[in-house]
Amino acid sequence: MYKRVLLKLSGESLGGPAGKGLDESCLKKFAGEIATAVKAGYQIAIVNGGGNIFRGIQGIGKGYDRVTGDRMGMLATVINSLALASALRSEGIAAEVFTATQMAPLAKLYDRDNAVQVLTEGGVALISGGTGNPFFSTDSGAALRALEIGADALLKGTRVDGVYTADPEKDPSAVKYDELTFQEALVKHLKVMDQTAFALCEQGPVPIVVFDINTPGALLRLLEGEKIGTLVHA
Repeated sequence: MYKRVLLKLSGESLGGPAGKGLDESCLKKFAGEIATAVKAGYQIAIVNGGGNIFRGIQGIGKGYDRVTGDRMGMLATVINSLALASALRSEGIAAEVFTATQMAPLAKLYDRDNAVQVLTEGGVALISGGTGNPFFSTDSGAALRALEIGADALLKGTRVDGVYTADPEKDPSAVKYDELTFQEALVKHLKVMDQTAFALCEQGPVPIVVFDINTPGALLRLLEGEKIGTLVHA
């Protein structure tokens, strides 16, 4: 169903049950799932969040202005990408970390053509540092990179199995959507992604699939066409 995708992972997902720091078992689990899909012939680029280490907006009122806080958050995404790239290499998958701003020799400066080349050669491109600008979330960065690399879909791996009428972790009566249009999600004020990211995907159009990344085998089954999670489309 999808040949080339951009996978968005939250920083908290890399932090394990506590959502903090880097959880070795989670890194290994995600690397294994991604490696299986890549070995099956799918092309996967990854954008990580940084909330397990530092979330820019958290710095407000704690001694950091928003610009400085966002820059610290960008660095957190680079740390996460370096860690996941190492885990992927342990699974026998070539992995290259790109950054939105110059950070050599830690990683390569992001270039669309170089990232696509990594994908076509059977590797994983981990694109970190958000957009390189403050005031933009990693969701926005993921949407932007998905459009740039010509992704067939943006897959948002979360800890819930799709988009619901309300937060299913707080409201047991919440109902899951199997499919939505961009306009329906907007009218119903559903928090699929932030508004900037959502607008970019709608403009593409690049469909968004929200699914539970913690379910074993879910990533490959989704790529093979099984209806998993919630599909948001034009």
